[in-house]
Amino acid sequence: MSNDKQTIIGPALTNIPWEDKPAGCDEVAWRYSGNPVIPRDLIPCANSIFNSAVIPFEGKFVGVFRVDDKRRHMQLHCGQSEDGINWRLDNEPIEFICDDPEIAEFICGYDPRVCWIEDRYYITWCNAYRGLPTIGVAWTLDFKEFHQLENAFLPFNRNGVMFPRKINGKFAMLSRPSDNGHTPFGDIFYSESPDMCHWGKHRFAMGALSGQGWQATKIGAGPIPIETTAGWLLIYHGVLTSCNGFNYSAGAALLDIDEPWKVIARTEPYILNPRETYECVGDVPNVLFPCAALADAATGRIAIYYGGADTVVGMAFTQVDELIDFIKANSIA
Repeated sequence: MSNDKQTIIGPALTNIPWEDKPAGCDEVAWRYSGNPVIPRDLIPCANSIFNSAVIPFEGKFVGVFRVDDKRRHMQLHCGQSEDGINWRLDNEPIEFICDDPEIAEFICGYDPRVCWIEDRYYITWCNAYRGLPTIGVAWTLDFKEFHQLENAFLPFNRNGVMFPRKINGKFAMLSRPSDNGHTPFGDIFYSESPDMCHWGKHRFAMGALSGQGWQATKIGAGPIPIETTAGWLLIYHGVLTSCNGFNYSAGAALLDIDEPWKVIARTEPYILNPRETYECVGDVPNVLFPCAALADAATGRIAIYYGGADTVVGMAFTQVDELIDFIKANSIA
């Protein structure tokens, strides 16, 4: 890779799942030919499996998966994979260890993210506190025991996405304040914490753009941000309200390294949108919801995991220098 190309700051991931861009493809991101990588019925209890988090672990891959069971209860299950493509999911949902009965009751959990920070893996998800949506937080060392911490914010909030290292000595998170329903609005905010318990310094980062098509109604952070020489690379979702309801697509932005609430550049066009059958047909049609990304600093390869139609998990690929060039060339910021 030449010196003028933007690169990923971080470790090599030599076994990152990957498929070269198809001949004749002029898109900045392209789908895995074997999609969906996780069908809706991979385990017997599942009605659907989607909007899930994946991370490297001990030379292989693990994940925390949203499983809506056949009661249509939203659960979180752990999963394992040798190659990031073929997955085994635990039949039983995660049971969080929590010493505080006030927050220990698990009502439902969905749309998890996972990242490594310093000495442990942190999981965030949309938790229900007294039936109201907020951001649940837990940590694990081995993906066998999960220790629940305080909820990050008051209801109502969703899409809690941690940064993979401290920012100016503080833990940092992006979130999307919302309401109690299927929110018809939403912007991305930045918050920080000294201890993963007390959160403050809330800053506006990015907003939905009225009249801007695919991201006009609301937006939300997607996978854990990727540190690059151009800034934090954030893949996010945007929502258009059509005559047939909400339509979810994915875009990308660059955030300042030291002040991540400041946007350097942001895509006007989407990078992925629902167009394949498994993205357009399902329990909630026309949804492409990115939740996880693997990155290899050695090659610049990025593998994106996303939910399709709130039913299955798909995978797409991009190259970091191409994506950053695309963001800068097509920015609305």
